Parts: sequence; structure tokens; C-alpha cells
Amino acid sequence: MAHNGETNFIGGHWRGDPQGETRPQHSPIDESAIGLLCWSSRQAAIDAIAAARAAQPGWRKVSTWDRARTMRRIGDAITAKRQELARLLTLEQGKPYAEAYFEVGKSADGFKLAADLVKYLEGTTIPTEDPTKRVMTFYQPRGVYAVVTPWNFPVNIPVEYIAPGLAAGNSIVWTPAPTTSLVAMALVEAIQDADLPPGILNLVTGAGNVVGDEIVSNPGTDAVGFTGSVATGKIISQRAAGKPQIMELGGNGPVVILDDADLDRAAAATASGSFVNAGQVCSSSERILVHRKVYDAFAGRMAAAARAVVLGDPRKEGVTMGPLNNEGVARKVAEHVGDAVSRGATAIAGGKFPKGALSPLYFEPTVLTGVTRDAIINSEETFGPVAPLLVFDSDEEAFEIARDNRYGLVSSVFTQDIDRAFRYVEEMPTGIVNINDTSNYWELHIPFGGVSGKDSGTGRVGGRHALTAMCDLKTATFTVR
Repeated sequence: MAHNGETNFIGGHWRGDPQGETRPQHSPIDESAIGLLCWSSRQAAIDAIAAARAAQPGWRKVSTWDRARTMRRIGDAITAKRQELARLLTLEQGKPYAEAYFEVGKSADGFKLAADLVKYLEGTTIPTEDPTKRVMTFYQPRGVYAVVTPWNFPVNIPVEYIAPGLAAGNSIVWTPAPTTSLVAMALVEAIQDADLPPGILNLVTGAGNVVGDEIVSNPGTDAVGFTGSVATGKIISQRAAGKPQIMELGGNGPVVILDDADLDRAAAATASGSFVNAGQVCSSSERILVHRKVYDAFAGRMAAAARAVVLGDPRKEGVTMGPLNNEGVARKVAEHVGDAVSRGATAIAGGKFPKGALSPLYFEPTVLTGVTRDAIINSEETFGPVAPLLVFDSDEEAFEIARDNRYGLVSSVFTQDIDRAFRYVEEMPTGIVNINDTSNYWELHIPFGGVSGKDSGTGRVGGRHALTAMCDLKTATFTVR
């Protein structure tokens, strides 16, 4: 893939931006230059919106079955390039190749799922008080969707919006995170292999506060899909005021280990939730509440799991964790660990940047014991390979700690008592509660999102839930005489 800075895909063509700036892209693995990226101006985003607006009326008139066939062809095209995409994903994002290969496979599945579901996007007929009336509802595309996505899953998260959005008849203007924009370009190339009409999918690379801001605020876009930080989500919500919005924002657990939990199972699942993708997952197990009766035994198992992680070059076989993606997240992880230790916590595994690493972005898989509720790591999303353990003595105390947090995305509970499990399902202030499994458990068709009153976002991605959210529900009334 050689674009020489022409990294915007607008109206079916790759182009640069004479008003923008071309910068080298570096791998987090070893800081090597891996390509050139155009940091575009607002004008490039405006051009992309114009292309999407021109193309969308024709796309919405394509039959649902034909759009579904296109989505299935896209899934096949991604599968054909799975190894190529996975290698680039590892190089640019930093996750191990096995994780990258899995992610690319899920993105292909996402298009095929959209192909299946859109054919059953059925409306209703509604009984009426007036005997002369007949009322029906049906779904129509919203129009032009602005999509802004993060760097932690730079292939699959965009598909969570692009696949249902395109299947429903929308056109898309997409701004990916700058640090993973090369793999975003490769994804667009794979999609175009399926002969998607020009202008239906447009890519604009560059700074979020420039091109991202333009596509969400411009009156030429009709709706917004965003996955990312709470701070950015709040800005986008204001800038896109009045537009339908799907906002999948941050999370901070918790994972709850009850005194009757199967500790081997709980530790294995929780460690996976803490260290997969170097902990850079919004549903990561990064706030772990452990009953006092099993605290020491569980901590020992977590430390052993952390020491079993193989940290290194993610391109090499046998490596199970690579670097963090960028300097900002590496700095935050170190600050959160340092703050917890300063308040009395102990790193019983990891806790620092290793010496002799290929770049400054490698951080040891870490387990902290004795974490206090006033620690930043308990109140904020760390987004790194850190498992902080807090202690509690009763279910009521666990509920109190769980609620004392501004996030409400995903939690996990480990118990062998079915009655207790159902009580936690009812009481946990999160959109998803996983029982006896990692907090990262999710499948593409399952609704994913936060709860009201918290900062983890609005709406749902996943399966038919994203599909209906990316449509207008229209009502038609008829008079029968």
C-alpha cells in the first residue's frame, strides 16, 4: 500500500490535501517510520461530505437484497486480505499478530451479520381507534453518517458503524484515529474490492479536532457514530447537537470476585480481561473488587498470570503482549500506577516500564494490591495492562463501591450462587453484566453500551441494535372509506 500522502478516499478516489500537511507514521513497536499520513484540513472533510451527499440518494434506492449482497462481498474481500490487514494492524497498533488476525476476522463477520440482519428490518402495522385508518411503520436510512473511531480496535470498531450504516442505505464519512490511519486505509481498499459505488464510503485522515470536528458539526451530515474517550464524546455531543448520536465511551468495570467464586476460573478470565490488547479495551478488567476472604489467594493467582504474559515484539511468535499504542496512554498508565502506590498500594507483579525495550511504550503487566478507593485508578479509566485489586467485606459494600464511579459500561461477577448472580445482574450499574466470564466477553450481535446517569455513552452498537439506530422510523397513515 503506497499512497505517498494521498490518504483521503473521497468520491471513489485517493487524494491528498494541498491545504493539509504530510507527516511520517511511526510504529509503536520500535518507533520505525512505516508510511506517510495526510493531516487534512477542514476542506478535505467538506469535500468528503459533499461526495457522500451526492451518492446517498442513489444508494438508498438500491434494493435491500442488493445492499445485503454487497455487504457479503465486502466480508469476503476482507477475508481475502485477512493476513495482510492483520500484519499492518500489528505493525501500526502494536497488538500481537494472533489478536490482530482475530480482529480482522470479526470485521469480516460484521459485514456478513449486517447482510443477514438488514433483510429482516421489519416495520409494524398499528391498530387504531379510528376504524377508517390503517397505520404502518418502516425504516429508512438517516442519510450521511459521520463516524469517528479510536485506535485500540481500528478495524473492528469502525465496522460496528460502517457495516450496519451501509446496509441500511446510509453513506459514510469516516475519520479514524491518526495513530492507526494506515490500517484504516487498508480496510477501505478491501471494502472497495467489493465494488461499492463511489462516494458511499469516504475516509478523511487527520486531527480529530479538525477533520473529526468538521464531519460531526457540519450540517451536511445527518447523524454521528463515535467510539472513544468521555472527554471527546462530550465535545462531539455538543458540536453535533440535534443530530442522532451513538456514543460508545469509556468504562471502568468493575469485576467482582465473591467469596464463593471458583478462583482459578476467575483469575484466568480476569487476567485475560486485564492484559488482552495490553489492557487497551473499554471493557477491560481494570477495577477489581475482591472479597476479603479470598483476597490473598486471588491476588496470588493474578500475579502468576501476569508473570506468564510474554511482553515483547508483537510480530514474534510466542509474544502475548505488545507495546501501548501511544505516548499519551503510556504516560497515563504510569501516572495511575504511581498514584496508587503513593497511596499505599503494592505492585506484586510488574509496575514499571521494562529496561531494554524496543520503544518507550512497553509497560509490564501489573497487579496492584492494597488499592484504596481514593486512588485515581479506581475512579478513572487507565487503559493499560494493570489489574488493581480493592477489598470488600459484603455484597452491600461491593454495590457501594461499584456505584461510586462515573462509568457504567461492563462489569463481571464471579460466584457459584445463582441467586446471588441474579441479584448482581439487577444491581450492577452497567449496561452489561457478565457472570463468571471476562469483562471483555461480547459478540457482534449483542447490544453493547452504557447506562443512563453515567459517562459511558448513549445508544447501543451490536447487531440489529446498531442497524435500527442508524435508521429513521417512518410512520404512514391511510384512510380507508
